[in-house]
Amino acid sequence: MSGPSPRKMKKLEEEVGEEEGGDELDENIRQALTDIDDAQRELDSLNEKASKEILQVETKYNKLRKPFYDKRATIIERIPNFWVNAVINHPQISMLIDEEEEDCLHFLNKLEVEEFENVENGFRIKFIFDENPFFENTELVKEFQLGPNTEPKSTSTVIQWKENMDLSKKQKEIIMQRRKRGLDVKTFFSWFSDNTDPAADDIAEVIKDDLWPNPLQYYLTPDGDENDDDDGEEGEDGDEDAVVMEEEEIEEEEAGSGDEGAGEEGEEGGENGEGDDEEAEEEDDDQ
Repeated sequence: MSGPSPRKMKKLEEEVGEEEGGDELDENIRQALTDIDDAQRELDSLNEKASKEILQVETKYNKLRKPFYDKRATIIERIPNFWVNAVINHPQISMLIDEEEEDCLHFLNKLEVEEFENVENGFRIKFIFDENPFFENTELVKEFQLGPNTEPKSTSTVIQWKENMDLSKKQKEIIMQRRKRGLDVKTFFSWFSDNTDPAADDIAEVIKDDLWPNPLQYYLTPDGDENDDDDGEEGEDGDEDAVVMEEEEIEEEEAGSGDEGAGEEGEEGGENGEGDDEEAEEEDDDQ
């Protein structure tokens, strides 16, 4: 294997020369840098081979997962509003969803992610809807083509909005409101229709790699749980305070009872003392 390019070596000489006060690059350091570059190329070649084998394994297990995803989908159909709840409970996806979009997503019957047979080439996200008052489509698909030798690109189903129900026409107004509130300027449907920069589509990656593999965790974990935990902590503190107050009250009562007992004993002692004096007087009279 050849060493680093002359351009790289020149740059390295300049950098090392600066560190060593401008002296020329030592021959031993030059050789060491060449050896490091050779070792790095070997590592890169091995990593490339590993990536190909990992893709083969992933493709194999995608086929094995398919029957379980189908089984899960059948079970999910028994739970009303499963997918809309999972979506709006997801901390990243929920930030996109406007109130009217949430109303629309209540008609979401099924969500599916399909990876291409060669997973390196891309995937598609399917949103399957019941009949609804917003659009005519029963299926909205966003597809990502991520071939290794081509620029990433994405396409989206054209939404056939019903009359006066086109949520995309309200985007400017919604975006202005969201910007004022310090929220993400994108909304769910503007994200769905936006294909300008598929390589930076974080929401698609979140759906594919997080929501889709385990939607149950988000269906069962609403946003309010964090507040509930805080309330729970406050409640625990409140319970502890109540216990401390009860203990203090008990101690005060016990202390009070002790004082009363001492007073009663004093009174009894006083009464007994008077009786002894009377007996002593009677004895003196007899004498």
